[in-house]
Amino acid sequence: MSARARAVAITALVAAVAVAVVVAVAARRGGEPPPQPVPKPRAGAPPLAFDLGVRDDREARDLRRAARLYDDGERARAGGIFRRYRSLEARVGQELARWPDGTLDGLGRLAALYPKSALVQLELGLALLWAGQPGAADAWRQAAALEPDTYYAVAAGNLLYPRLAPRLPVFVPAERLPGRLARGTAAAQLAGLRRWAASGPASAKILYGVALQRLYRPVSARRAFDAAARQAPQDPEALAAAAVGRFQKADPSAAFARLGPLARRFPHAATVRFHLGLLLLWIGDVERAKRELRLATTVEPGSPLAAAARRYLDTLRRIGR
Repeated sequence: MSARARAVAITALVAAVAVAVVVAVAARRGGEPPPQPVPKPRAGAPPLAFDLGVRDDREARDLRRAARLYDDGERARAGGIFRRYRSLEARVGQELARWPDGTLDGLGRLAALYPKSALVQLELGLALLWAGQPGAADAWRQAAALEPDTYYAVAAGNLLYPRLAPRLPVFVPAERLPGRLARGTAAAQLAGLRRWAASGPASAKILYGVALQRLYRPVSARRAFDAAARQAPQDPEALAAAAVGRFQKADPSAAFARLGPLARRFPHAATVRFHLGLLLLWIGDVERAKRELRLATTVEPGSPLAAAARRYLDTLRRIGR
């Protein structure tokens, strides 16, 4: 299994929480400013990444290998691999591999041929930015709107809102993935989770939603969390998951509008306090986040979420926040 496939394996449902804290705090400290209307040309070639999910077929493996070569500066070798295939990913890779010779024109043609492709719009925006030409932000807004349930839309959000933490917050479930579902390939794990979520308890739908979040499927994850909330309307974890699933960088208020009332309705639920703190970190409100995380450690002191909150607080102390 490739490095990227391992990174999104469903057994890794709960990532190292300290990482999210560090990136959220770093984002609050400034990050890069939003793209300027006429940016200066940048050295090197634009970044390239594909949304291949848990695919492990020959083309997916080759595309991942070519993307690694591209990242390492071996664009000629990467282009040779891309030319073996006719998928849109391969065609975009071909255009980027010959940077800067004709890349912008080639991506423009692909944008005309595939007007609903978030991949093309994301890479077109990056190419414009690297070339020092205007229009990058418009292309990224297109990417975010065209296919919101993709890695490309999430990546576009990173670029459009650089002062927020990268990616989107991932819900931290209280339960772990059952051992019977933690074996096999990432694709097999995801399929098993999907089947379990279809007929199982709300907790199964939550775990499936978390897996989808880790695969950069925020819209699908939100549907899974909403299904969990409908099935268990008195369960603070299911309701908190449905709230976190509504977080959008363009307008975080939908998530906070649900989490705030949940904190009053379930004052002793660590999951509500923890995730309220998590989302506050995501938008850079560190002081309020710390208050919520401290509450998460006290309302249910022995719970997994209390332990997770303590790890966040420890990390914040180590970095002087």
